[in-house]
Amino acid sequence: MAEARDETRTTYLPAGMPAPTAASDGVDREFWEGARRHELMIQRCKDCGTFQMTPEWICHSCHSLDVGWHRASGRGRIYSFERVWHPAHPALKGACPYLVVVVELPDAGKVRLVGNLLGDPMQEVRFDAPVEAVFEDHEGYTLIQWRVV
Repeated sequence: MAEARDETRTTYLPAGMPAPTAASDGVDREFWEGARRHELMIQRCKDCGTFQMTPEWICHSCHSLDVGWHRASGRGRIYSFERVWHPAHPALKGACPYLVVVVELPDAGKVRLVGNLLGDPMQEVRFDAPVEAVFEDHEGYTLIQWRVV
């Protein structure tokens, strides 16, 4: 049986989780800085227009080195999901079950992002359901979560 959630928490994830950081080479820095600004930034090739996630220094499609960033709307559709019953990290022990979704972004070349689905962890999840990004601020970083709209 899942432990009761602390309803006074202001964040979805419990304390004790490691903070995400930009890669040491900085290739994904704009993604994380965008999240802190409450913007969903997706890498896009300036030559062929292909969107890509995860960020790289080279376009996955045309191999151009001229890649930049595009501000996506933050709206997507549930492509897949998993109801997590076994914690992936010790800090998540009391958070189970929780929902993890793969979200497809129609306005960003249908790239897909993984995140938590907010709300009741026992809610019915419908494939292709519309969702929107929710930015969860922490000290020093911001996470992107999702909620059904």
